Amino acid sequence: MASRLIDVVSTWAVPLFLVAVPVYGAIKKVKVYESFVEGAKGGVQTAVRIIPYLVAMLVAVGMLRAAGAIDLMASALDPLLSRIRFPSEILPLAIMRPLSGSGSLGIVTELVSTYGPDSFIGRLAASAYGSTETTFYVLAVYFGAVGVRKTRHAVVAGLTADVVSLLVAFLVCRLAFM
Repeated sequence: MASRLIDVVSTWAVPLFLVAVPVYGAIKKVKVYESFVEGAKGGVQTAVRIIPYLVAMLVAVGMLRAAGAIDLMASALDPLLSRIRFPSEILPLAIMRPLSGSGSLGIVTELVSTYGPDSFIGRLAASAYGSTETTFYVLAVYFGAVGVRKTRHAVVAGLTADVVSLLVAFLVCRLAFM
């Protein structure tokens, strides 16, 4: 019954939304098309403003990966984390995730392909990917878009949240799947 309801909602949610918004706007006497164009104009202006931050972030991530810094950091952290039986295979994901969503998704895909989706490493990789954030990307793009320059405390808070999320994902996966 619940799966049927989910199927119906997922099939009809977007078409109903596309009909409901203009109808609601017409009822409220809002010029829907003009409002849409104004919003799109603002979106383009924001995109133009964040392009330098996005390019800088992508170049930095590419340089780190090409120079082998990600693998170097993973090998430096491995002795410490092996004491709690944290799999070293997840370390590149843990390091890449705050930097790049697509880069970390590539690592998750590789781990799931190598170890299988039902393996402990596959489940931990998926849990870690879903519970952590692309901290530096968010800081570069979103803070750059609104002109925030002093991000020191946001970096510490974001990375702390990433570490805690990763450790909780590890603990939950150990409890649930081992």
